[in-house]
Amino acid sequence: MSVELPAPLRAAIEQELEGVSRKDLAQRAGRTTAAYRAGQGSAGVIRSTADALAYALARLPATYAACTSVLDALAEAAPGFAPRSLLDAGVGTGAASWAASAAFDLSAVSWLDESAIFLDLAQRLAKAGPAPLKGADARRGDLAAGGPLPKAELVMASYAIAEIAPAAQGRVVGALWEACEGVLALVEPGTPAGFQRILAARRELIEAGARILAPCPNAGDCPLAAPDWCHFSVRLPRSRDHRLAKGAEVPFEDEKFAYLLAARPTVEVEPPAGRILAPPRAGKAGVELKVCGRDGLETRAVPRRDKAAYAAVRRLGWGDRLP
Repeated sequence: MSVELPAPLRAAIEQELEGVSRKDLAQRAGRTTAAYRAGQGSAGVIRSTADALAYALARLPATYAACTSVLDALAEAAPGFAPRSLLDAGVGTGAASWAASAAFDLSAVSWLDESAIFLDLAQRLAKAGPAPLKGADARRGDLAAGGPLPKAELVMASYAIAEIAPAAQGRVVGALWEACEGVLALVEPGTPAGFQRILAARRELIEAGARILAPCPNAGDCPLAAPDWCHFSVRLPRSRDHRLAKGAEVPFEDEKFAYLLAARPTVEVEPPAGRILAPPRAGKAGVELKVCGRDGLETRAVPRRDKAAYAAVRRLGWGDRLP
């Protein structure tokens, strides 16, 4: 499945791009990518409107796709959950808010970001969106500074914890959980470092009494051992400008991400189910699945001769829940 940006958001980005040098944006996007890979946060590289636009062109589609996938997992785990309020913490360009507004009938949206440049761009793009995004309560603030956050039924922090100094990350996760009245969704890069941040947040949230919805089928110790790590992938199309910004030729991109969904006890959830942790390996005899289940990590072989079982799993992919 390929996740595309909503048409109004694509149009808003195209409007921002009018009269802007694509070569300059590509150079800015390249510098931003290099800075992130070197461990710098956005505060050191997003210094102008042009920098923010280059970031949006290169990263907003992938962030939206990853958040859409995470919210799909939420719909599977808690199909009755229908939040009306959202806190997008570390909003950046607003990708997570756009994904949430497509998934739920929101009536109130709160944004928090340290960068006035990002907030300004998110607000301009939101003018093309639904009413809750147009009227988002945008606040400039540092997640690591402490203090209470706006309460919301759904709290999202996408690619935000990586921006926080390691010593403060636990405190930030605690503040996000305190603000959460229903479900907290954390999304991080699908790297070993991103997974370690998710793993640390998972431990913190379990100690705080959270119920883990996904991707984990239980609240026990994570069964994965280094060099393995839990991450998933979503495919998205690249526009011509997107390809130019990234210096890419392939018309699609596979975004790797790690995530965690944690819920308050009041949220009604489906019974825990196993999760496929790698692309299934199909052969003539059947399909082999790497599964994180209620009893830990296992490899399940489903033979073609078991028609009922094979029919139930043959169309499943990396990241899917087992039926």
